[in-house]
Amino acid sequence: MDKYVIRGGNPLIGTVRVSGAKNSALPCMAAAILTEDEVILENIPQVRDIETERKLLVSMGAEVELGYGRAQHRTSISCRVLSDPVAKYEIVKTMRASSLVLGPLVARTGLARVAMPGGCAIGGRPIDLHIKGLETMGAQIGYEHGYIEARAERLKGAHIVFDKITVTGTEDLLMAAVLAEGETVMENCAREPEVTDLAALLTAMGAKIEGAGTSKIRVQGVEKLHGARHRINPDRIEAGTFLVAGAITGGDLCVANCNPAHLGALIAKLEEAGVRVEILGKDQIRVRSEGNLKAADISTEEYPGFPTDMQAQYMALATQAEGTSVVTENIFENRFMHVQELVRMGANIKVDGRSATVRGKSPLSSAAVMCSDLRASASLVLAALVADGESILDRVYHMDRGYEHIEEKLRGVGAQIRRMGNVFADRRETVAVEA
Repeated sequence: MDKYVIRGGNPLIGTVRVSGAKNSALPCMAAAILTEDEVILENIPQVRDIETERKLLVSMGAEVELGYGRAQHRTSISCRVLSDPVAKYEIVKTMRASSLVLGPLVARTGLARVAMPGGCAIGGRPIDLHIKGLETMGAQIGYEHGYIEARAERLKGAHIVFDKITVTGTEDLLMAAVLAEGETVMENCAREPEVTDLAALLTAMGAKIEGAGTSKIRVQGVEKLHGARHRINPDRIEAGTFLVAGAITGGDLCVANCNPAHLGALIAKLEEAGVRVEILGKDQIRVRSEGNLKAADISTEEYPGFPTDMQAQYMALATQAEGTSVVTENIFENRFMHVQELVRMGANIKVDGRSATVRGKSPLSSAAVMCSDLRASASLVLAALVADGESILDRVYHMDRGYEHIEEKLRGVGAQIRRMGNVFADRRETVAVEA
């Protein structure tokens, strides 16, 4: 099992490039199910979840090619034949995004069997809102042996009001609605850039969508979609992680190939914490910090609020800020599993329900720590970058789910980080190609 070995103390200086957004790429790959024609996606990140999605589509009968290299990071998907519309448990057990094939499968084929999804153990992410929406659109839902089965001759347009904001629920039902008969109106929708990115692809495929990026989306169903070419958004969470890395290490770091408009809440909080943030053109952000960080509270919210996927990384920063910060997690009830590992490194953090009180300016020291989920892993990498001595991070396969070659990227801007063990099989020798 792979490990990271990180020696802290180096400020990060230089430029680091952000990859495509995993959380945009996964629903866009699922959207290819909706057409018999080829869908080409560019700026695809080379992460484990993308490979899992490829295997899932291939198991259904799709033809999927993944290419990496300087000019590629591209996938072509042809779902001309979907001989087995089943999302098998052995494939999807590690990935929450498997639920995203439910809507497009039943919309395209009239039948979907999807294993109850897995993913990070950060709290309940129920699929009931997906199910409720599909039932409203006329699907018959059944449950058997850990699988959800949905059937419909053709889905019908409907008025859907989400009980709570759900990103994957919005995406799943959006994909179902584009081939439904008549008009679908969805209210209390997620406004995340990933939803807007998916809607842009669907529109390029011939869908009729209004309001993506707002809380109310209106879809006029069409009989058929066609192929399209689409470039995936840059990963705002990877960009945010690098912004915090530059700040926590007292560095001078330029984060390139990002979208500053997607990072407003984080940028505002970094500035409140005393970090100098400069927007350079439309796709670069420079962060500078001289180590004089100040405490600042955060409370996670749905977009455009402070993202839950940046909560753990910001907590690592708070351990190095002067004063006391309160971190409140409003999205997932079990997203403080990184706290005990940060405490092992010397952090002063107390958790009370959904809030954590961080008493800052704590000198962190090296330790052997365990990665429990994707974003928790990132927070431990950040803490190790400023800890005294050499830390060992175990179970870094979580990082491989969502960060492309993060150790190489960090090394390129001055971090002392190396990987020990066998890298996952599908990484291949792409670093030399891209260098």
